[in-house]
Amino acid sequence: MLKIEKLVKTYKTGDKALKAVDMEVPRGQVVSLIGPSGAGKSTLIRCINRLVEPTSGKVWLGDVEISGLNAGALRRERRRMGMIFQEYALIERLTVMENVLSGRLGYVGFWRSFLRRYPQSDVNEAFRLLDRVGLLEMADKRADELSGGQRQRVGICRALIQNPALLLVDEPTASLDPKTSRQIMRLITELCAERKLAAIVNIHDVALAQMFVQRVIGLRFGAIEFDGLPTALTPEVLTAIYGEEDWQATIRKDGESGELSV
Repeated sequence: MLKIEKLVKTYKTGDKALKAVDMEVPRGQVVSLIGPSGAGKSTLIRCINRLVEPTSGKVWLGDVEISGLNAGALRRERRRMGMIFQEYALIERLTVMENVLSGRLGYVGFWRSFLRRYPQSDVNEAFRLLDRVGLLEMADKRADELSGGQRQRVGICRALIQNPALLLVDEPTASLDPKTSRQIMRLITELCAERKLAAIVNIHDVALAQMFVQRVIGLRFGAIEFDGLPTALTPEVLTAIYGEEDWQATIRKDGESGELSV
């Protein structure tokens, strides 16, 4: 469903953030990107929807080559790529409902969005999504009154109301406590399963990646170092991705229960 071929991003300084990355993500699969800071994880996500322009290479979403679109066609195609941000990217003075409905801006005309006159079907879907993530009673609260976990749930609703084919998720748990981090990752994977959505999740927490996703891609210096099942993340693999560390002591799998402990 998503196909990336020889994707390169070189900055004006000459630094290569991505080095000929090849990958495919089928419909319904949730993939975690792991790797040290500066490995190219956020750059890769942003090159897919061209918030960052790739230097070379190609990106396809279905039959559409994203990397070859002009500005107008790219705006239309971005409606199929929901983005969930690390810092939530909510408009603080607007209500929860208004923030969720902002995900429909690519579908409604300028004046309807300016006047916040969304079709009733969009409003109904926003209520349904808020109910699904446990925030229905907060629809009229301002975004700046919410906790970090609640804000992230609003961001998830805003992305899903686009009715995307692909979710791009950048550090969704970076500012959250461990319990809320698990809840958010569980919610993302459950919603992807319900909607048969493909997703790429940039995440630093290896244990969370192992708990919740079907596939892990490890980046190092802009290149893919590992691509496989979460259960294949051995200490040796983690050393290849991150460098020397006592990984056995950091992450282990309890043999009988299959649960991960940190």
